Amino acid sequence: MSQIAIPYAQIRGGSSKGLFFKAEDLPQDETERNAILIAAMGSGARQIDGLGGADPLTSKVAIVSKSQRPGMDVDYLFAQVVVGKDSVDTSPNCGNILSGVGYFAIETGMVKTTKSSTIVNVYMVNSGNECELIVQTPDGKPEYSGDTKIDGVPGRSAPVICNYSDLAGSACGSLFPTGNPKDLVDGFDVTCIDNGMPVAVLSAASFGLTGDETPEELNNNPVLLEKIYNLRMKLGPMMNLGNVAQKAVPKMCLISTARQGGALSTRTFIPDKCHAAIGVLGAVSVASACILPGTVCNSVELNLPNTGNIYELSIEHPSGEFSVKLETAGNGNDLRIHKVGVIRTARLLSKGELFIPTEALKQNTRA
Repeated sequence: MSQIAIPYAQIRGGSSKGLFFKAEDLPQDETERNAILIAAMGSGARQIDGLGGADPLTSKVAIVSKSQRPGMDVDYLFAQVVVGKDSVDTSPNCGNILSGVGYFAIETGMVKTTKSSTIVNVYMVNSGNECELIVQTPDGKPEYSGDTKIDGVPGRSAPVICNYSDLAGSACGSLFPTGNPKDLVDGFDVTCIDNGMPVAVLSAASFGLTGDETPEELNNNPVLLEKIYNLRMKLGPMMNLGNVAQKAVPKMCLISTARQGGALSTRTFIPDKCHAAIGVLGAVSVASACILPGTVCNSVELNLPNTGNIYELSIEHPSGEFSVKLETAGNGNDLRIHKVGVIRTARLLSKGELFIPTEALKQNTRA
C-alpha cells in the first residue's frame, strides 16, 4: 500500500485534542484537503485506522498559516471531522483547539518568542474574529508545565490566557440569529445564541430530565436523542446555518440549576452526542445567555456574580466547571458583551510525519 507523508503535530488544547497542520502542507483544493483530514483521523465510527479517538473531542483539526493581516500573527482554520459520518465541518470555531495554536506557531517557527511570555494574535478564519493568546515562554522557550488546573483534564499545566473581542454573530450573523432571545419550537422554549459558537439553549426540565444525568445515560436515551436531532434540523435554517445534517452546529445545550455554586449546570450535545464537558466558545455563548434578558436561562435559578460591568461566571458541566469572564457595556435590553476572557492549558503530544494511504484519499475524494 503506497502512502504519503505529511508533517503534523498532535496537541491537547483545553479538554480536546487535535491534529495541527501548516496550511502549506495541505492541498488548497477543499475536497482534496478534506479527504486527507478524514484519512488522518480515520474513517468510520471507530476511527481505528487513523489518529482520531472515536469521539468529537478528539476528532479536531487546526490548519495554521502565517498571517498577512495587519496586527495578526497567524491565521487559524478549525475543522471538525464528524465521527462516523466521514465529513468535515468548518462552520464552527473551537476555542479548546485554539488554545494550542500559539504553541504550534512557536514550535514551527511562525512566531518568535519573547522572554517570560509571548503574545500570539490569532485570526479565526471560520468566523473572522480575533483572539489574543498569551503563552508562557520563560527563557524564550515554550513552557508546558505549570500549576493551572482545568476540569476535564488530568494534572496541571502552564496557563494559556485567551482574550476574545467582538464575538457576537460569529457564524450566524447576529447574537440572536432568530431575532428573539427566546422562541417556541416543537413545543420547547429555546434560546438561539451565537457569541462565538452557535448554541441552542433548552431547559433540561422541558425534556423531563433533572439535568444531573450522565452523558452515558443521555446517549443511551434514543427518544431524547431523536428529539434533539429533530430540533437541531429545524433550528439550523432558523439560525442562518442552513441544512446542518453534516455539521457540528448548532450545539444543543440542556441547562438546569447549578449544583456546585456555579451559574448553572449544562449538558451539551456535539452534534448529537452528549459531550463529557463543554467547549470554550459554547461556554461563552451559554454564559452570555445567562446575563442577557429574556432567555431560557431565566427559567432556572441563576448565580450571577458581577462587579460593575464585569461578570465572572462558572458554567458547570459533567466533568466539572468552566470559568468565563464577560466584560460588558450598557444595561438591561442595551447590555452588550464586548470582551471575553478564558484560561485554558495545552500540551504538545507528538509531532513528525503522519502517513495517509493513497487508496483512502481516492475513496474519500469520490465520496
